[in-house]
Formats: sequence, C-alpha cells, structure tokens
Amino acid sequence: MITSEIKLKYPILMVHGMGFRDHKHLNYWGRIPGALEKAGCKIFYGNQDSTASVETNAECLKERIEEILKETGAEKLNVIAHSKGGLDIRCAISKYGLGEKIASVTTINTPHHGSRTVDKLLKLPDCLVRIAAIFTDLVFAVLGDEKPDAYSVFKLFTTAESDKFNREHPDAPETYYQSYAFVMKSPFGDIFLWFPSLVIWLLDGPNDGLLTPDSVKWGNFRGILKSNSRRGISHCDEVDMRRMRFTKKTGDGVSDIPDFYLGVVQELAEKGY
Repeated sequence: MITSEIKLKYPILMVHGMGFRDHKHLNYWGRIPGALEKAGCKIFYGNQDSTASVETNAECLKERIEEILKETGAEKLNVIAHSKGGLDIRCAISKYGLGEKIASVTTINTPHHGSRTVDKLLKLPDCLVRIAAIFTDLVFAVLGDEKPDAYSVFKLFTTAESDKFNREHPDAPETYYQSYAFVMKSPFGDIFLWFPSLVIWLLDGPNDGLLTPDSVKWGNFRGILKSNSRRGISHCDEVDMRRMRFTKKTGDGVSDIPDFYLGVVQELAEKGY
C-alpha cells in the first residue's frame, strides 16, 4: 500500500460505467477517490449519463474536460475509466480531437472488443431486445439520465459493432492508453453477478461477472489481476461497491481495491503524467 504523497502532474478524471451515475453521497467509486485524494491527487468526475449512447456521453465528457481544464489551469488530464466509461472517453478523444488534452487513459474491464455472450443473447427476437431497452431507459430516466439509449448500448457490446467502433475511433497518438482485466475465481464469487458469470463462464470462459480478459485488452495491456481471497474480483468489486477489503491476507494478489488504484496512479506519476 502506498502511504506517501503521489506527485501526479495532471488531475484525474474518473469516468463511470453503465448502470450508475456520479452522486455526491453515493459514489460509484466507493473509497477509491478518497484514497487518491489523501495521496495528493486532484479528482474529478465525468458526470455523463448512465445508459446514453457513447456519442452522447462523448459530447458530455468533452464539455466536462474543458470545464476541468479551465477550473484547474492544468494542461492535460489523466483518465481512469471503468467498463463502458472506457468507450465513452475513447469516443470523446477521437471525435473531438482531445489527444493533446488527455495525457493518459487507463481502462478497467472495458468491453473494447465486445462480448461473444452478447452476440448470442442478441440473436433473440429484436422486439424482445427493444422491450428490454425501453424498460432500462425508463428506469434510468427516472434516476436522472437525460438521453438514455440502452438499445444502442446493447448493440455496441456485440463483437461486430465493437470492431466497427474501434476502426472509427482510433487512439490519439499523443495519449497513453493502458488496460487492466480482473476475474473471479469461480462463477459463484459474487452474489450479485453469479448468474451472468456462470452463463459467460460456460459460453466464453473466466470472467469478472460480465466480461472476459480477451474482451477488455486495449493499448498497453497490463495483465489479469485477482484478489488474495477465494472469490476473486468481480465487476462490482472493481469499483469498491462493498466498501470493504477483500481479505486481510497479504502477498500476491489484490487485498483491497483502493491499493490497486494507488499503484496505477503511482506508475502514471513515474511516467511523468
């Protein structure tokens, strides 16, 4: 665990994934921002919609980036993005030419290459997929989304649409991109995600409850991480949903998720970001 101050050159923009929004009293990232701020980092949030299309969220993130740079006087930002948030920020950088304003992008279990499981699920009649999307949009509109569009998001998570997205949104040469993958040690490692994890395990192999390591590799892939506990690390654990350590054990593996983020930011600082 890092206890000394991290001398990061640029502030951090944290970009949440699908299914949640940034709230002051119910933070998507749990104890992670507090740990980073305690280490001396300046933290900001994307505040984009939960279930909007990547194009809609990209426009929101562009405006947010400009606000933060103006507020802080910083030349650039470091971005840490979880799940779909990684696609939102990649779209923003590519579409609006933000490479000179973004020093680094670190993605945590972002579906850069889509999901073969989603490919199979979307072979269901399109009317059923649209009904599920409409219900999802209604829920998140009530929760604050201005432009929910779950149907486009569902489609984006297919491997074919992901390939198209990657072709149309190349990385900015000025920006450093890296990615991390997490996995559970069995499909039953998370009470909230055991069923989707089991389905994906049977169809596509080890996963974090939603995504396999092959799906999330992008840029400089830093490898697959597990915890010191028996259950591994789930998609929920990656953003500290339970607000507690995985285990008191030390050694190989992650014992407490804020420590992982502190290590990521320390490495960015050492790279001059």
